[in-house]
Amino acid sequence: MQKYLRLLLITVGVLMSTFALAAGPDSPADEDGYPSLLKSIQFKGPIDFCGESVPLENQEVRERLEKEMLLTVADRPQVILWLKRSHRFMPLIEKELAANGLPEDLKYVAIAESALRPHAGSTAGAIGFWQFMQTTGRKYGLSVNAAIDERRSIYKSTRAAIGYFKFLHEEFQSWTLAAAAYNMGEEGLKSEMLLQEVNEYYRLYLPLETQRYIPRIISAKLILLNPEKYGFKLIEDDYYPPYEFDEIIVRCDQRTPIRLVAQAAGTYFKQIKDLNPDIRGHYLPAGSHAILIPKGSGDGFKERFDKAVAGWQKNPDKHVYTVKAGDNLSSIAERFQVPLRALLIWNDLKSRHHIHPGDRLIIYKVVEAAIETNHD
Repeated sequence: MQKYLRLLLITVGVLMSTFALAAGPDSPADEDGYPSLLKSIQFKGPIDFCGESVPLENQEVRERLEKEMLLTVADRPQVILWLKRSHRFMPLIEKELAANGLPEDLKYVAIAESALRPHAGSTAGAIGFWQFMQTTGRKYGLSVNAAIDERRSIYKSTRAAIGYFKFLHEEFQSWTLAAAAYNMGEEGLKSEMLLQEVNEYYRLYLPLETQRYIPRIISAKLILLNPEKYGFKLIEDDYYPPYEFDEIIVRCDQRTPIRLVAQAAGTYFKQIKDLNPDIRGHYLPAGSHAILIPKGSGDGFKERFDKAVAGWQKNPDKHVYTVKAGDNLSSIAERFQVPLRALLIWNDLKSRHHIHPGDRLIIYKVVEAAIETNHD
């Protein structure tokens, strides 16, 4: 459904821009800022990526860049959203790139990969701002398990991406080739370079996705550098502000509800999840965790959290049920009038989990069940 909705939005964008084009290439943009599509691909002056020149004199390269620019400009809702998000996330990415001596242009890779969305995912299993696969993410220091997925953290995933880009640049001695390898994998790119006896990105015949990848990144760069030129006239208040937070260490002796962190921080479950998209589900596993909480709530947090945990552990509404012969999870949930999903979450179980006589299940009153049935 989302795929068809996005296609519809792009079609509307193309039609509106086509109307502007029909008025003539020299026509001014309308009051909403829609320029002619033709003007968006009238590139002036040299264009580069990470200081490496884009050979626009090569007609095939120019056509590829024109195609990606036209498609990007036409997808106006998407562009507006990543422009708005850029003020929230780009300063952090820029700071990390500068601290590691990497080209600032690499920040546009995150736009091409995820449009700066922490929960972005691909059918192949890539997740997060930088679209790491599990194996690559773990290789560069990210925790990926049932409780934590640091691919969703802008802070941790950006540092991992920097480590990966350093490795790729060392391998290929070109930032353009490094970005291509980031998209298709270093082994795949090495193979094509060997088989074709070509070591320049723009002369390589690569999978279509990788052929489009660099032009898509460059399109994002051109728009972000000068949004008004392409009809995106945002004012300062249009941009999403950076998150403001305190970072605290939470130590859990056992699996602990995230809502207790929210209570101790004087906020609600959703805000803790929004600030910490890398935390999955409703519980923190046993151990120490660096958690972001609303700014100003760090003072006295530990005392409030310890008190909340003590109250939860002594909760009079908590019932421990011993599984009997003939029981199943659905029948137990029905007997205690609680949602099956809540029963699963309380006991860290999957829907296909088989229970056995003698197993002990934690069950709370139905009022709490209604609170804890959201997805991660």
